[in-house]
Amino acid sequence: MNARIKHEFSAKIWLHSGQGGWHFISLPKEIAKEIRDNLKSEEQGWGRLKATAKIENSQWETAIWFDTKHKTYLLPLKAEIRKKEKLETNKEIKITVWV
Repeated sequence: MNARIKHEFSAKIWLHSGQGGWHFISLPKEIAKEIRDNLKSEEQGWGRLKATAKIENSQWETAIWFDTKHKTYLLPLKAEIRKKEKLETNKEIKITVWV
């Protein structure tokens, strides 16, 4: 496995309008482009890449998914993390992602 690359950024939490009400963070497009240019060959089904995410005091193993419609990766936010860190839709947060 390659060395993991750390990306730090701020983004707003948004709610998917489909079934299930998933909350996501969209990675900034310039970061997504860098990741895709270097790691596209490692993507699994549906543009999935394993990642580690950190918000405030919570760090967890997850995955980011490439969204062809938005041309960026999406990071799903588990209810457990949202509750623990008091995260709400449209709140801008600082996040670190290692891919």
